[in-house]
Amino acid sequence: MLLKEYRICMPLTVEEYRIGQLYMISKHSHEQSDRGEGVEVVQNEPFEDPAHGQGQFTEKRVYLNSKLPSWARAVVPNIFYVTEKAWNYYPYTITEYTCSFLPKFSIHIETKYEDNKGSNDNIFSDSENKDQEREVCFVDIAYDEIPERYYKESEDLRYFKSEKTSRGMLQEGWRDTQEPIMCSYKLVTVKFEVWGLQTRVEQFVHKVVRDVLLLGHRQAFAWVDEWIDMNLDDVREYEKSMHEQTNIKVCHEQQEHSTNSPSLDDIEIHDKASVCVVSFPLVLFHIDVFCRSCRHDSGGNQSLFFYAKCFLK
Repeated sequence: MLLKEYRICMPLTVEEYRIGQLYMISKHSHEQSDRGEGVEVVQNEPFEDPAHGQGQFTEKRVYLNSKLPSWARAVVPNIFYVTEKAWNYYPYTITEYTCSFLPKFSIHIETKYEDNKGSNDNIFSDSENKDQEREVCFVDIAYDEIPERYYKESEDLRYFKSEKTSRGMLQEGWRDTQEPIMCSYKLVTVKFEVWGLQTRVEQFVHKVVRDVLLLGHRQAFAWVDEWIDMNLDDVREYEKSMHEQTNIKVCHEQQEHSTNSPSLDDIEIHDKASVCVVSFPLVLFHIDVFCRSCRHDSGGNQSLFFYAKCFLK
């Protein structure tokens, strides 16, 4: 198990980010859905926790067969999916990810949002992992290097300035002078309990997690002028609209690319209005991790995919 705490500051308030995050997730998912898969909503219902109060529990299965290379689809199960379980008590959330094909692989994310610049060293004092050693990683949305394939000049926060809020362009050291400012604190636990591969894979997964967190938070601020005037009802309506548009793309791609995958008609849908593509950027990370791991040589003799197939069945 490898535990890290990520702190991502943004020139927003916690209340503003509640809208911005929902907008970012919907827009990002729509942009990434050129070859999407169906999502089965297993549960989506109010949930009350003794410590955190009223919230919402959601369980989804994200079917990913078309995201795999053709040779991988020949050896993985026909129904290949990531399960996302989320407990949302904003500004506190818990999200868990597991993979149907890799049962010894899991990600657990505990998130808290506060209006500060990442200065709370005891924010997870009530966490089950509070006493475990962990690395604290500050993620700078303006100056940390982003993978080249994700870079867009319009989302470069060193040069972006919001017309509606007059926030930006973010200068070096902006966290010390920016008002308003908030921080997303994320305690991320990665487990890949396979002897000989655990350390390497868990470190690799954290690198990808960090890239995804950096991209998502950059986009949330880069798109601020698109969502800053929205209220919660507005952004929920936007979500619905994006899902409907995305479903058209998903269904079209399913017809063209689902030879070895279940079609949307084959998937039992508990809430047809909720059929959409990946609703959270971290799910996209699973696709990236799996595909890159499949192509990655481990030790010069056998691929990581080969070891995973042998040890995890």
